[in-house]
Amino acid sequence: MPRSSAADASTWSNWAGNQHSATTAVLRPTTIAEVVEQVRSAAEAGARIRPVGSGHSFTPVAVGDGSRMDLAELAIDVRVDIDRRLVTVPAGMTLRQLNSLLADHQLALPNLGDIDAQTVAGAISTGTHGTGAGYGGLATFVAALTLVTGTGEVLHCSAEEHPEVFDAARISLGALGVLVEVTLRCVEAFVLRAHERPAALDTVLADLPDLVGSHDHVEFFWFPYSRRVQLKVNDRVPAHDRPLPRWRGWLDDDFLANTVFAGACRLGRAVPALAPTISALSARALSERVYTGRSDAVFCSPRRVRFVEMEYALPREALPEALHALRRIIDRLPFRVLFPVEVRFTAADDIWLSHSYGRDSAYVALHQYLGMPYEPYFRAFEQVATELGGRPHWGKLHWREADSLAEAYPRWQDFHRIRTHLDPHHLFTTPYLSALLG
Repeated sequence: MPRSSAADASTWSNWAGNQHSATTAVLRPTTIAEVVEQVRSAAEAGARIRPVGSGHSFTPVAVGDGSRMDLAELAIDVRVDIDRRLVTVPAGMTLRQLNSLLADHQLALPNLGDIDAQTVAGAISTGTHGTGAGYGGLATFVAALTLVTGTGEVLHCSAEEHPEVFDAARISLGALGVLVEVTLRCVEAFVLRAHERPAALDTVLADLPDLVGSHDHVEFFWFPYSRRVQLKVNDRVPAHDRPLPRWRGWLDDDFLANTVFAGACRLGRAVPALAPTISALSARALSERVYTGRSDAVFCSPRRVRFVEMEYALPREALPEALHALRRIIDRLPFRVLFPVEVRFTAADDIWLSHSYGRDSAYVALHQYLGMPYEPYFRAFEQVATELGGRPHWGKLHWREADSLAEAYPRWQDFHRIRTHLDPHHLFTTPYLSALLG
């Protein structure tokens, strides 16, 4: 029988601690058949189900008002096709587990973001991405998926089988059904050469077309109240011949970027006037370093300092104007910003609700330390980004709703047509999704 629990139904919050939910029960299916049974039972009762991953979204996208479904115990046979470079995994597997599995088979995902705690389903459903002008987000690596719809039907989808559902379901915010199984296209395991260095913002912006075009993966962090950035460039190389010394990795990634930075943020929250000084010191704390490593180890970094975040995907050519406006916004705020601004790049894709649908994008991510005011900051930039044709990241804070978003996504009505067909009883909707999607 399907497992459920009411005892712990009221105790869920996301990683940042800014979203909470109380649900009627927690469903923990162990087989696809149990998922089907639970979905059909909910449909018959007129109830709702919200699948939940590891809670790394900042929006209420995982907050529901019915039963919560946890897929961590879902038993799906892992299948690795080395010749075709395909791997099929349970949707509740975390990216960290997936990266380890792929490494054991000398495979890797072509690109990753900097956090590996998300589940596969959560990461692709919200449009998680890394950086690289020639690479789309994680959902573009999906070759096939299995979805349990709102009527309890099990659909196997790919470019050849139910192709429209496939185009809609790769990024769906969990609104079309329960993702239970995902097949991903992989590449041979590869080594990255990382070059990280401080630089001047104006120099980076002037050189940006060449930087983005001539390197595999480029991103930078701009430190507010300064003209400095931390530039990160990753390129594929044939040999792992320059490993990062263990002491240097601990110093930069654990001590400075987490322990010291956490202390600096606490100080800045207590004494906001120190924020510009803290930002200037942070801009110079991490010195230049060059090293090689296994791809996922270079892409992913520990993130232990809690924050809230908003991120917008912009047409790539709009980035300079957006950053110019952002500097003015920060200078005029009645409070201080303690976190740097992150800028990344992705290639255009054809996924209906992808932030990069139909265009090459530049992503601008705003962060603020927990406990600090953020809404006026985020809202002011959202207005700028919206006017520039920006699309908000589905897993990051924003205030856009259906009427506004429909103008930003050419396939918006097609998504709704598929949604109505797959979930006619609104089994997977939530108050948040009702406002967001309509």
